[in-house]
Amino acid sequence: VQLQASGGGLVQAGGSLRLSCAASGRTFSSYVMAWFRQAPGKDRQFVAAISWRGISRDYVDSVKGRFTIARDNAENTMYLQMNSLKPEDTAIYYCAAGSRYQFAVNEYDYWGQGTLVTVSS
Repeated sequence: VQLQASGGGLVQAGGSLRLSCAASGRTFSSYVMAWFRQAPGKDRQFVAAISWRGISRDYVDSVKGRFTIARDNAENTMYLQMNSLKPEDTAIYYCAAGSRYQFAVNEYDYWGQGTLVTVSS
């Protein structure tokens, strides 16, 4: 599967952005999907994951209540709605696809190219 992330940009603290991840192929629904992010000088970090049919969703503590992950299997697309953004959310956001509902970077086999989110204070 090939993944294409989009929707990043510059936003003021307290603002919102919606990221999208478009997948190629007809097997999108067979993958667990997730968002990760990487800030300058830091390791790539798990942000959110969603199970094959969207029944299970999990988030890193720092984004709970602010971010919402969703998927549309008919459209082969995953989303990340980000509200109440903070400067510490600034990072490159990557979408990823894997076969197991896990949250570690090495559990995901396919990655998008990343989209930059910058939150100004």
